[in-house]
Amino acid sequence: MRQISLPFDRPDRASGEDFLVSDANRIAVRHLENWRGWPLAISVLSGPPLSGRSTLGRHFVAQSGGTMIDDAQRQDEQALFNAWNDAQTAQRPLLLIADAPPALWQVALPDLRSRLAAAPHVALEQPDEALARALIERFLASAGASYAADLPEWLLRRIERSYAAIAAVTRMLDEAALSSGRKISTAMAKDVLQDAGFLPIVPD
Repeated sequence: MRQISLPFDRPDRASGEDFLVSDANRIAVRHLENWRGWPLAISVLSGPPLSGRSTLGRHFVAQSGGTMIDDAQRQDEQALFNAWNDAQTAQRPLLLIADAPPALWQVALPDLRSRLAAAPHVALEQPDEALARALIERFLASAGASYAADLPEWLLRRIERSYAAIAAVTRMLDEAALSSGRKISTAMAKDVLQDAGFLPIVPD
């Protein structure tokens, strides 16, 4: 697994401006890094919440000198259409970021709909095992509470493998540890998650 970062100094780099690359997102990363070879000046990036899609978009803008439109599926259609035409005319790369592939957007403007159908699209998938493990370790380390060395692997085998679940569970455990003054052990984690009824727990 490798990591890409925005190419300028940030005092808050630990807050999430580093993007972890694994098989779950490697195709999308390569596509954005190879923006000079795009058949059009525009591409679409989709991914679930907390997948790092905006961080990756900012990396793309910094590398290419292009622009990005976040939550593109919720933007004014005429404004999106104009941005598309401007990017194509100027040959300045434009990245549209959304929750879902363009085929699932509700687009009323026919010209925009046809352009979206022709645009290259890449997706960030839910984390694979390697990425899920790295995210659990990152979130636990950045939260501040101390935790047992076997906790990341224990969580990896028991919680839903999604960006949202990993963020929610690690935040919940950190809050429980800070309020109790205890180190996060696997026993503590099991009690917290079972009491919350937040995610299913596989019996030991």
